[in-house]
Amino acid sequence: MRILPSALALLLAASGVQAQGAMPGLQPAQLALVINDDEPNSVEIGELYRVARGIPERNVVHVRIPNRPRKLDSEQFARLKQEIDAKLGPDVEAVLMVWTAPYAVECNGITAAYTLGFDPDQCAKPCGPGHQSAFFNAGPGVRPSERQLRLSMLLPTESVDQARALIERGKAAGFRTPAAGAYFLVTSEAARNSRAQFFPPSGAVPQRKLTIHTLREDAIEGKRDVMFYQTGKARVDKLDTLRFLPGALADHLTSFGGDLLGEGQMSSLRWLEAGATASYGTVSEPCNFWQKFPNPNLLLRHYLNGASAIETYWRSVAWPAQGVFIGDPLAAPYRR
Repeated sequence: MRILPSALALLLAASGVQAQGAMPGLQPAQLALVINDDEPNSVEIGELYRVARGIPERNVVHVRIPNRPRKLDSEQFARLKQEIDAKLGPDVEAVLMVWTAPYAVECNGITAAYTLGFDPDQCAKPCGPGHQSAFFNAGPGVRPSERQLRLSMLLPTESVDQARALIERGKAAGFRTPAAGAYFLVTSEAARNSRAQFFPPSGAVPQRKLTIHTLREDAIEGKRDVMFYQTGKARVDKLDTLRFLPGALADHLTSFGGDLLGEGQMSSLRWLEAGATASYGTVSEPCNFWQKFPNPNLLLRHYLNGASAIETYWRSVAWPAQGVFIGDPLAAPYRR
């Protein structure tokens, strides 16, 4: 296996080591938990996460969202956001909403609407271009507050046991650097290959014990070292044959992966159920703009530089209005 070409290798190695030494990234004391008291799983899982990660009790916000609606309208969301923000201190850089639904605000993903504000222009033209996130490809030393942002993510609550396993994977990430694989698939679904232009070449990053595999396949099978998996498919097969390492990031470019409880295409929840630690999907038809999905080069660069899962995913999506980020925000397997 050849060593990755010099430009990206230098970014991942030399620049990454510097960033890890200089900037610790998101810390538990900078993360707030938002718990839905009308959902028992949210209450139980929120407490599990708080204890596991040492989140200060002052950073826990309790709200009431009855009936677990999949979607809020903009006025309902504005009231919810105001309630959350009123209870948070200035040191909070990110928010973890402990629920699966609601995951949309009209055509926006709820995490995008919280972090960037509700975007009605995107709803007027869901298949049109988006507005660029102020955190897109932010440098390793840039904190969200410097861009007047609080990053956000969902911790799904469909199963307490699955959430507990996810929390354990996220916490285990970073205790050691494993030999790992990054898998980037150019599939037979041509319209879903729009970000393949950014797939890195196959090669090795010895400084991170990572081997990159860029393949022309519809699925991988039987791999036991998965740290990154990005593909373009409406449904991804053979996930049950894979072993995802603690902290793994995985997502698929398709229209409705962020429709977490929908049945039309594969939900991004399937990645977490298969063993990934964080994922991303869109809640409304985005068309196949690569800017609306995680950029492979940026995802690799920032994660290998030591950023947390939430910082990495937010840095990798240029136009995230229609997207929702899910998983454990604090997972950081390459932080040292």
